[in-house]
Amino acid sequence: MTRASLDKQPADVAAMFDRTADRYDLLNTLMTGGQDRRWRGEVVRAVAARPGERVLDLAAGTGTSSVPFAHAGAQTVACDFSLGMLRVGTRRQAGVDRLAFVAGDALKLPFADGAFDAVTISFGLRNVADTVRALREMRRVTRPGGRLLVCEVSHPPNRVLALGHKAHLKVGLPLLARVSSNPDSYTYLAESTLAWPDQPALAALLQEAGWTDVRWRDLTFGVAALHHATNPQ
Repeated sequence: MTRASLDKQPADVAAMFDRTADRYDLLNTLMTGGQDRRWRGEVVRAVAARPGERVLDLAAGTGTSSVPFAHAGAQTVACDFSLGMLRVGTRRQAGVDRLAFVAGDALKLPFADGAFDAVTISFGLRNVADTVRALREMRRVTRPGGRLLVCEVSHPPNRVLALGHKAHLKVGLPLLARVSSNPDSYTYLAESTLAWPDQPALAALLQEAGWTDVRWRDLTFGVAALHHATNPQ
């Protein structure tokens, strides 16, 4: 698979991430110029997990994004549809208390209604085949009054910065792909970023899925954005 589209085949996407599992965290750092760590820190602060809460971290990959929630005292589930990612994660995060790894598809989550106080997904929503359906499924497993945090690539509102960002995706990442052991990953991630909705459009999709109090905050001038929402009581 070398072309990205919004009608992604889950098996193809999962297979691609299986192949990149060992170097996934490095791939994120290279793609974002090291900003991914700061963005994940913003997610941790926004979720504000508390002891005794239950947090679902979707598209958790190797569990790097999940560990801070467990350290905060929340019962944390790192969920991903890539078995390769989960295998690497269980090895790397062995010994972290209150953290469990579960295989699951965002379109049909293996959890009961209202099971979680907070659900978060970082850089994974654009990989699902049906965005609104996935957002509805996240709402199903979130308790009434619970919260959702979506951290995802986005589009800088400044036109000059937007042009530079597109140049990085169209030129910089293909150069990385040439020296990568898995060039399809870079191609897919660049193209899926370009095809992804901007901040207001994603907010509209959240509202369509039934979430309320929808708002967002740009990260790094809009290269990424953090969307907040609440499951209505």
